Amino acid sequence: MMVQDVTRTPVVVGAGDGEKLRFWGGGLVTVKVGSQESGSGLFLFEDLVARGKTTPLHVHEGEDELLYVLSGEILVHIDGDDHRVGEGGLAYAPRGVAHAFLVTSPTARLLTLLTPGTAEPFYRDASEPAEDLAADAGPVDFDRVREAAQRSGGMRVLGPPPFEPEAEHP
Repeated sequence: MMVQDVTRTPVVVGAGDGEKLRFWGGGLVTVKVGSQESGSGLFLFEDLVARGKTTPLHVHEGEDELLYVLSGEILVHIDGDDHRVGEGGLAYAPRGVAHAFLVTSPTARLLTLLTPGTAEPFYRDASEPAEDLAADAGPVDFDRVREAAQRSGGMRVLGPPPFEPEAEHP
């Protein structure tokens, strides 16, 4: 068996520290461990999001995704079913499984882990450097997110968010 020579760098990041990106899909992403440091083994970021932020129904063909709710609540649509996930809960979408989420609390803080870290180029392509720490990045720009996904890979958009109107998810 051939072992690939991969460079991994130890990382220690304090609370609130990390590269800040304004994600066109809504929210403030703080990169905690990038694929460069992990030898492409993982991509880990904290996501500060506001009520109503949603993702399109999508799939990561080559990455597993884990969402851990640090605070707040989200509604997760995974493999055809909806689940409320609150503080301390998590949702895991293995590669190839369709999923989406909707923020139902005023704000939420999520820790997102993608493994391997090969989806990082999508998040960078669908973001810009953040100049402030507000969670509200304005409306989700689904067209830009879809274009970034097509350019960089990392995810495939399957369709619009699979949720009922926000008023039905207080």
